[in-house]
This record gives sequence, structure tokens and C-alpha cells, in this order.
Amino acid sequence: MTQHHKIAMLTAGGLAPCLSSAVGGLIERYSEVAPEAPMIGYLSGYKGLLQGNSIPVTPEVRRRAHVLHAHGGTPLGNSRVKLTNVADCVKRGLVRQGDDPLKVAANQLVKDGITILHTIGGDDTNTTAADLAAYLKQNGYQLTVVGLPKTIDNDVVPIRQTLGAWTAAEQGALFFENVVNEQSTSSRQLVIHEVMGRHCGWLTAATARAWRERLDRLEFLPEFNLDRQHKDVDAIYIPEMPIDIEAEAVRLKALMDKMDSVSIFVSEGAAVQEIVAEIEGRGETVERDAFGHVKLDQVKVGDWFGKQFAKKIGADKTLVQKSGYFGRSAAANQADLELIRAMVHVAVDSALEGISGVVGHDEERGDELRAIEFPRIRGGKHFDPKTPWFADMLRDIGQI
Repeated sequence: MTQHHKIAMLTAGGLAPCLSSAVGGLIERYSEVAPEAPMIGYLSGYKGLLQGNSIPVTPEVRRRAHVLHAHGGTPLGNSRVKLTNVADCVKRGLVRQGDDPLKVAANQLVKDGITILHTIGGDDTNTTAADLAAYLKQNGYQLTVVGLPKTIDNDVVPIRQTLGAWTAAEQGALFFENVVNEQSTSSRQLVIHEVMGRHCGWLTAATARAWRERLDRLEFLPEFNLDRQHKDVDAIYIPEMPIDIEAEAVRLKALMDKMDSVSIFVSEGAAVQEIVAEIEGRGETVERDAFGHVKLDQVKVGDWFGKQFAKKIGADKTLVQKSGYFGRSAAANQADLELIRAMVHVAVDSALEGISGVVGHDEERGDELRAIEFPRIRGGKHFDPKTPWFADMLRDIGQI
């Protein structure tokens, strides 16, 4: 049965600390259970699929696939392409005017003899995979599409834990371990750590928790003005929580008066609607990507919070630092490597059985690790601020 298969992989969307390892894991697993099945990787995600640009998995690659577990990024390259956004695909030169990107992709898969396609990406990547799978089914193509859920935001419904998120939180804490020391360069320093997370505050919350756990392992010298509170988190702002700027300013000013510094963790998606409304209210245009998402590098959430608080709390200096690119480009940590390994095994088994879907622990079916049906996959899952460990942390830092 396996001799008739040909497997393709692609990675798409932004980076996460799992892509390279997931590719390596798929190669290793297929080499164990279907060693005769040829494999290829499309370069630059769906862009490479549309353009027929791929590289083979050679015997040497199979033999040394373990190397990929130690690396961040992806050997296959990424892109953000929505196959149902015809105008964007034409504009970018990925298809010709009048072509249907879904048909172009399907024809390329047929031309390459692909029977199994693995997509490794977030909700945009896998909803695009769902569009492709539906098109293939409707048009009689015999292809199984199995996705792996990559996103550091951990915001895919109904998946309990997405690949790379644990590592990103750990790396964000490591990033802040150095950044927080900037509070000693000026009197009344406001330090803002902007963390990725468009709709979901999980990563910001988890990064703050990981940082406080690192603090627990450090030794301090309070007798010489080096105590834990100088480096602790003073506020955490996420999209799922209302923010009373005036009340928080009063609280944070008291901390600034006491400690001579304030440290804030904020999700890049916190208060975005208010900021976009301000920008558009000035008659300016906020650009959006092919998926309709606001381009957050234009919104500059961290800067906005800095402007809101600096004068109110009497900050002499404000520093905004973003850990996103640092965290998302790391190699997977041990927790993610174990999750990748478990998901890869299910992905390969499902693919060989002809079952399409996105692999994950299905929160709507008792957290069973399975190939979840594509129509049930969607992005924008919210983090619950009432989650006990998060609520306890807010109480501990005096925010609630």
C-alpha cells in the first residue's frame, strides 16, 4: 500500500519554534513506516506549490533528518498565501489573470504525483488547506491533506495546545531577562515588553508566568538595592481583558514612586480596535494582509501603551521592546519536541489511512489526539482570563 504513495510537505505563515522539527519528524516517521514512499518539500509554502518549486527528500536527508530538531526556522521557507484570494495571488504574480489558484495548486499536486500533503502552519495555513482539500474532493482528486497546528499564539479552535507556543513563552522570558535590566539606566523607567498575540493573550500570559518562574530561580541582594520586585512584572494586558487606563495609571504611579521603575507585559493585539479607530479617525489608512488582518507593525501597540502611561505615571524614560521575532525563531524546547513527536505519529497514521484534518488534542472530544475535521478548524480562540494560574498571577502582582 505504501509503495503507491508520494508525500509532500510545506510550511507556511509566520515562524514558530516547531517548523524545522516537524519537518524532520515527518521525514523520520515516514522513513520508519513507509520507507519506499518518495517525499518532497514545497519551498516557500503555498507559493512554492503554485509555482511547482520543490526539493526532494534524498536518502541522505532521511539519514540525517534528526539534525532538523536542533534548528529554528524552517528549511522549506514560508509565505503567506490565501488560495481563495484570487486578486492577491494575481497581484503577486503567483498565478495568471483568469486562473483559479486552487485549480493551479491541485494541478501541480497531480503533476507531481502527490497522494499525501502535510501542511504545517497556523489557522490561516490550515484553513487554506481546508479550502484546498474541499476543492480536491469536489473535483475528484484523490489526495489526503493532513495539517499540523503551528502558532505561538495557541489560538486554534478546537486544539488544546499548538506547536511552538511553549517554546515561544520560554524564549520570551529569556529575552526579558536581559531587557528588564534597562530599568537601571534611568530614573523612573517604564519598560514595556510587547509579546505576539493578535486575538489571544495566552502567549503574553504564559511568557509572564515563565519570567516569574525564572525570577524564582534567581538570587537577589535586597540589602544593596537589588530585590525581586525591581525585576517583577507590574502589569499584564491582553486582548481578552478590559483595561481601565486611568485606574491602572494610579496603581502604576504608586509602584513607580516606590520602585523607580515599572515593567509591563502587553499583547500586540491588546486595544487594537481602539488604536485602529484613532488612526482611521485621523483619516489615515491601516493596511491589511491577504487574510484581512490588520498589519500590527503599523499599529504599534507597545508604543501606544507607552504614550498612555508615560505622562500619567511620571516616567522619565520609556522603552518598548518586542520579543516576537526572537521567540518564534528558536528551536523547539523539550516540551514542544515531545508534542511534535506525538502529533507527527498521528499525522502519518492518519495520512496513510486516508483521513484528512488537522492533528491536535480535540478540546471538544475529551482532548483526544486525532485528525480534527477541517471544517471545525478556525483561528481566534481566546484565552480565558479566569484561568486559575493567570488569575493567581494577577492577584500576586496586585493587578486585581
